[in-house]
Amino acid sequence: MSTLFELLEKIKSKPGLYLGTASITNLRMFILGYRFARSQAGITNTEAESDFYKNFQPWLQNRLSIRTVNAWDKIILLTCIDEKAGFDYFFQLLDEFIQRDKSQDIDPILAESTTQNINKVA
Repeated sequence: MSTLFELLEKIKSKPGLYLGTASITNLRMFILGYRFARSQAGITNTEAESDFYKNFQPWLQNRLSIRTVNAWDKIILLTCIDEKAGFDYFFQLLDEFIQRDKSQDIDPILAESTTQNINKVA
């Protein structure tokens, strides 16, 4: 079975085959369905897939300086003219996310709070 990222490469090249149209919203729904199907089949996520599921949303919020409860597809749509542009931008952002320096994943607000708590104890 393909990994999420192998599948995303296929979707990127032929979105109509997998999603009907090149749409960021349809892509997110597809990814959610893919994740659910794999969990129902008892297939364990790869480390890279778990990283994406756990860290893409917070990374994206930091990257775009947007704080919201909206899902990542809606965050991307805030910066794009339409669903197709959001679809294309997702793949650019995904490449950045994969190549990121993971030491930058800690939210500065959380890091500051932790530092203050440590100083209070000391």
